[in-house]
Amino acid sequence: MIRTTLAAAMLVTLAACSPSGEPTASTETAPQASTAAAKPAQSPLDAALAGNWRDPANVARDGWRHPAQTLAFFAVTPTQSVIEITPGGGWYTEILAPMLRDNGHYIAAVMDPESATSEGAKGYYGKQIETLKAKLASAPEAYGAPEIRTFDLANPVFGEPGSADVVLTFRNVHNWQRSQTAEVMFQGFFAVLKPGGTLGVVEHRANGDVAAGDASGYVGQDQVIAMATAAGFALEAASEINANPADGKDHEAGVWSLPPVLRLGDKDREKYAAIGESDRMTLRFRKPAMQ
Repeated sequence: MIRTTLAAAMLVTLAACSPSGEPTASTETAPQASTAAAKPAQSPLDAALAGNWRDPANVARDGWRHPAQTLAFFAVTPTQSVIEITPGGGWYTEILAPMLRDNGHYIAAVMDPESATSEGAKGYYGKQIETLKAKLASAPEAYGAPEIRTFDLANPVFGEPGSADVVLTFRNVHNWQRSQTAEVMFQGFFAVLKPGGTLGVVEHRANGDVAAGDASGYVGQDQVIAMATAAGFALEAASEINANPADGKDHEAGVWSLPPVLRLGDKDREKYAAIGESDRMTLRFRKPAMQ
């Protein structure tokens, strides 16, 4: 009896083995991992940078202007109220307005043509506004409902006091330095920002302080810091994101000798093209949280 039982057990064991003596696979299969990895959601900034509404000529300058790194340094988020000062042709508008479309608010602060002191200036600023309006109207699904606000350069008011999270200005300070209006502009930035708000400045950087009325297009970094500090801001951080050590800043037509303007035409064009765009400071200021 013992021998018979042992033999039966051996038959059961053999039945569970392959002809080679290896155990056969179970009839139950393990869950298989998905072969398609889930793609991470694209951030509003990344989506804006990749947007097909962006002018190809503007996209080509990303390597010099570093928009992703610059806006990250300024800690701009999609839920903020952001005022861009004199956006010109709208290079950053193409990125900021779509980024802020759903949960934030983009405001372009532009010079009121009627406050200009000459007919030529009135025409210039009027054309800027029309160009910006046309850009925004060209892709309403991308830009949403941004706002254009006008201001008087002699007495700049950018909105209700304490209403904005961020004020940004890209390559404008040299104009205010030359016209001696920088003091009131920075005061206007301070007034419109909430306590704890951010001022982000990118500007062509001179090798040192420049004289009042300087027409080179460059400004000293210490000068810009002094302008902001005098208005009440505290320098929080400085970055070399937009630096260009190849820029000697001693060009015949100032900063406009360099790309993208290349004001001298074919004269020394290869030299200036090789230098690339200007050396720029990138500064983040903070309005004190307690006033």
